[in-house]
Amino acid sequence: MDAAADTDAGTASASATAQSSQPAAAAQPATQPAHRLLGAADIREIAQEAGITPTKKFGQNFVIDPGTVRRIVHEAGVSPDGTVMEVGPGLGSLTLGLLETGARVVAVEIDPPLAERLPRTVARFQPDNAPHLTVVTHDALTIDPADPAFRAATGLDASSRFQLVANLPYNVATPIVLTLLQRFQGLDSFLVMVQKEVADRLSATPGSKIYGAPSVKLAWYGTTRKAGIVGRNVFWPAPHVDSALVGFTRVSTPERRDEALRTRVFSLIDMAFGQRRKTLHAALRKAVPGEAFAAAGIDGQRRGETLTIDDFIALARACEAIDDGPAAPAPSANTNAPASAPQEAR
Repeated sequence: MDAAADTDAGTASASATAQSSQPAAAAQPATQPAHRLLGAADIREIAQEAGITPTKKFGQNFVIDPGTVRRIVHEAGVSPDGTVMEVGPGLGSLTLGLLETGARVVAVEIDPPLAERLPRTVARFQPDNAPHLTVVTHDALTIDPADPAFRAATGLDASSRFQLVANLPYNVATPIVLTLLQRFQGLDSFLVMVQKEVADRLSATPGSKIYGAPSVKLAWYGTTRKAGIVGRNVFWPAPHVDSALVGFTRVSTPERRDEALRTRVFSLIDMAFGQRRKTLHAALRKAVPGEAFAAAGIDGQRRGETLTIDDFIALARACEAIDDGPAAPAPSANTNAPASAPQEAR
């Protein structure tokens, strides 16, 4: 939806340089209301002035309905003293709604012309909130919280507490969410607008036909909820698919912060759903010993689509226990036994 990330994250060349949240010299017209959100006419006017045309490459569909913006902000529960990351702010519709709450907003925009324009729009429509905005030109899929440039620009590191509120492009919504949750342990919650089909997959439960790897991986980090449908007529240009809101709250426990365990669990998930028509015994035969299924209390004849995240964790733990099991006892000395033949080094 609003520009957020290129489909080819590895080739992104956007830098993490901060854009000033203050315009060089933008006097607000006397007839311009001091504090309001963008409507359809505003969006088209800003786009025309900036020479910006929505592009399919970045999945750009701009929200033109203030009511929808306030609905998203309300559902997200944004607080005046909070910090919000917005991925793909586009022309600023949702940005203004977030700033209206008094929250600090870090906007991550991959499209340089849009990133350059955003502070000017905020200064025009909400000049009192302009100091609360930070814009970085960056691909959300390549953000590194350990990057000094990013930390200097945003003040955020891996443990910083914030929430994600965004209108995400359909084609990269799932990778963006999972990437940010992995890299930012302080990302406590999110509310994102995505394609309805994506929303259904992210919130699917075991046994459903649409339950898959994204559903289980997101469950590793926390709990997901559907937060409503959004009509096509609130966008410019109008998309050819329906949209929906997905809410999420992180579950932070020592187990869920175990990166080695997460890596193993996600590997099992990928293998199980990579061959979802096969039984677990068949799909995981190269990674899971037969005895691990019994140890985890899981029938190997089941399929991956029936397992919860806790089932995958139990299976990974069982594999760990087998890997770390007691070494075979050393042979007892027996002087009467014949000398054994030397073994080849392995």
